[in-house]
Amino acid sequence: MTATPSTTVANLRDLGGTPLPGGRTVRTGLVLRSGQLDRLDLAADPVVAGLGLRTVIDFRTAAERADHPDRIPAGARVLVGDVLADKLHSAQVPAAQLKDLLSDPAVAEKHLGGGRAQALFADTYRSFVNSGSAQAAYRMLLTEAADAGSGPLLFHCTAGKDRTGWGATVILALLGADDETLMAEYLSVNPAVKQAFAPMIEGFTAAGGDPDIALALIGVFPSYLRAALDEVETRYGSMEKYVREGLGVADETVEALRARLVV
Repeated sequence: MTATPSTTVANLRDLGGTPLPGGRTVRTGLVLRSGQLDRLDLAADPVVAGLGLRTVIDFRTAAERADHPDRIPAGARVLVGDVLADKLHSAQVPAAQLKDLLSDPAVAEKHLGGGRAQALFADTYRSFVNSGSAQAAYRMLLTEAADAGSGPLLFHCTAGKDRTGWGATVILALLGADDETLMAEYLSVNPAVKQAFAPMIEGFTAAGGDPDIALALIGVFPSYLRAALDEVETRYGSMEKYVREGLGVADETVEALRARLVV
């Protein structure tokens, strides 16, 4: 997977170029991931304009979409798959509340100190696997990514690291990427995410916030992804069974995905 040097879209990455066994790779220019598109400016961003995006999948909550509406390239269609819809009525969901939680160090310490941030993220990642809203969102992602008619496709959440990171992991696992590659690609977003949120982190720590809490919220960690992978293993036994039984994606769709994206 390669970073794409967009000037108006944070954390834009092409799944293309990711190495696969047997000397194969993921085809470039067809499936991309990013943070939110609220600052997209095609006139000032020839990199994104040149992608020719035809489908955008937005994994954000209704509140996130209302606060920071995407700017969609002309001719592209938008599909919404709210990954966290089933999770929001229960505990706090840090993946959707980064900015709120980093605005008040005292509130952050109360809710997220002492390792609670890491525990909340692990729980949220398990919900990516087991909640109905997440299953519907990732079923949509795989179905669209397998369809040549979807054209170049971009999927995203807010920072492009958690909900989006799991989507990328599922696709790459189905294409045959090994565990080491999956983890390396998952973690590779950290520099871009930390750069995008640097002013927020600096403000939080300057106001007395715990740097460990800020990093737990802003970054991605192996333990987060392992929580989701372990949930797949516990509930389904394999990624293929999770996709077939949990997501309800037909084997023919997975084969179409491989035929389209593996080169």
